[in-house]
Amino acid sequence: MGTAAGIATLQNEMTWLETIIGQVITSYFLQEGHERDWLDIEAPDLSASVDAYAVMANKWELDVFARLALALSIAPHFRPEILDIFFGKNQVYDRGFSEFGGVVDKNHSGFLPTGQTFCFLVSAVHPELRMNAMGVFDNNSILMKEQVLLPGETEPGMPSLSGLLGLNKKWFHYFLTGIEMQEENTASFPAQKITTNMDWEDVVLDSNVYEQVMEIKTWMQYGETLMNEWQLNKKIKPGYRALFYGPPGTGKTLTATLLGKAAGCDVYKIDLSLIVSKYIGETEKNLSGIFDIARYKNWILFFDEADALFGKRTATSSSNDRFANQQTAYLLQRIEDFPGVVILASNLKANMDDAFSRRFQSVIHFDIPGTEERYLLWKNAFSGTCTLHPEIDLHKIAEEYELAGGAIINILRNCALAAVRRSDTVASKQELMQALRRELKKENRMIGTMN
Repeated sequence: MGTAAGIATLQNEMTWLETIIGQVITSYFLQEGHERDWLDIEAPDLSASVDAYAVMANKWELDVFARLALALSIAPHFRPEILDIFFGKNQVYDRGFSEFGGVVDKNHSGFLPTGQTFCFLVSAVHPELRMNAMGVFDNNSILMKEQVLLPGETEPGMPSLSGLLGLNKKWFHYFLTGIEMQEENTASFPAQKITTNMDWEDVVLDSNVYEQVMEIKTWMQYGETLMNEWQLNKKIKPGYRALFYGPPGTGKTLTATLLGKAAGCDVYKIDLSLIVSKYIGETEKNLSGIFDIARYKNWILFFDEADALFGKRTATSSSNDRFANQQTAYLLQRIEDFPGVVILASNLKANMDDAFSRRFQSVIHFDIPGTEERYLLWKNAFSGTCTLHPEIDLHKIAEEYELAGGAIINILRNCALAAVRRSDTVASKQELMQALRRELKKENRMIGTMN
């Protein structure tokens, strides 16, 4: 699947790449036509194109080296045959040319380029351009920031450019179709974008909690001004770190999502179960990709149940303990160096390492709401299509039953299901009490036995 314009643009890029490959090899081996310079081969003009590939290439202002690297990474997925020329044999040693780089995989019959393949194209006849080629793989280059190129890892002692010149499948899909793929919640990307249709008036917070949350909102709005124009960057680290703690359902996740919504930032919830790996180095690898792209994309990172990973550190009585502490130390460092907003959520503040807690700019306690807050939560929950029977005294319900906002929303869902089965929109008192009973049972509580 792909757009006709997008496919045509990629075809033109592949033709350009194929011409460059042929010219570089011709020049390198002093074959007929070697006097021509690959730098004189003009790249296709993308200035008037409106397909996804052209738009991004123009937006990123790719120079010839970055564009060549991108085209080379696309080739195995789009026109693998143009790389077959690299299968040529060195007649002296009866083997392939080492300078071509590349790897062959049992699941792919074609030539897979490596960083060395790219460097050969750039610098085989222009050794002085090697640093230009290396610059494409710098962490500050646009293709690395956007994680378009994914250079393969190499074993210790192996040449750094021997890794596969990988292409992010998300970007390739976008170049072909013009449709963005959502990030997947996998071991390689253990995070999921979270959103909400709710607004600030839908969340009921204690006044003190609300004031502290607004401080974070203010930082997101004016942090850059304070750091640069007010020169606070000379005295404090960039970024903002907050700890939300309190019982489940008290609004921690919703508040984080609303902060992102207010600032126009995506919020990504980190799946801790996918982060921790028994293999040394894998945890760091799994998280590094998230931090690298979040840094550039201005994401808010939200770690739920953070005490599972950032809790009190253990004594180093075993190799497992030392490894766990090593993981924690790495994550703490990445969080401290992150220039954006990081929010950690925990049920109990006591579970968190005190040394780490001191590094937060805000520590906010989301407690079970009081009677008046509970009344507003009940009122807001049943203010839409699904309503409660007029005989139900919400003030009394709010006073008698200590419930968090999440639990009240669960009750709304159950009441709505009961009402719609009757082709009605009004939940009866019996249906409300049944839903209430089910919710309390989750906490081993019963109607009539609560404080």
